[in-house]
Amino acid sequence: MPTSRATQSFVPVKEVRSGVVILKDGGYRGILMCSSLNFALKSEDEQRAIIGGFQSFINTLDFSVEIVVHSRKTDIRPYLALLEERSPAQQNELMRVQLREYVGFIRNFIEGTDIMTKSFYVVVPYSPAPVTSITSGLPFVGGKPAEGNVADVSFEESRAQLEQRMGLVESGLTGAGVRAVPLGTEEIIELLYRSFNVSERENPIRL
Repeated sequence: MPTSRATQSFVPVKEVRSGVVILKDGGYRGILMCSSLNFALKSEDEQRAIIGGFQSFINTLDFSVEIVVHSRKTDIRPYLALLEERSPAQQNELMRVQLREYVGFIRNFIEGTDIMTKSFYVVVPYSPAPVTSITSGLPFVGGKPAEGNVADVSFEESRAQLEQRMGLVESGLTGAGVRAVPLGTEEIIELLYRSFNVSERENPIRL
């Protein structure tokens, strides 16, 4: 238990709520998952259009964002096991031979090479202004408002501001040919779990 507490002290996340990462320092983060595109396969005109769209996107921002490439090793052993199970069902002998050769080729290939999948994210920050009570110290008002109500109002207002920023980022990326989708609460929790439980071949999300 003490070890668990010590480990948690290094994690900057306080909670994930309504698709928003709330940090221990009071900052908010939204995460957009982005599609990829093969720039090298585009024509020269398409490449210029992509570069121009991305430049316009960057120029429209008056806040910083973090672009993250999350690499993860892929275990394709279940895929190979599935192919081997289906091999006897092939009616054509040539197909069975080709399938066995394909499985053998993949097995030999992955022995010395890691198969990596890459996911692309944009982390959008927002730092809300500190909430102060104007009723503090005024005896005729009847005391301070409930702290829970103030916190809820502050969260909803801050979430609205963060969503506006995320909408701006999403629109700008669309102009550059990149699709972006905001992650929900469960998706963020899963991403953070993988990020803070990484192997030597994976890279974490930094908030």
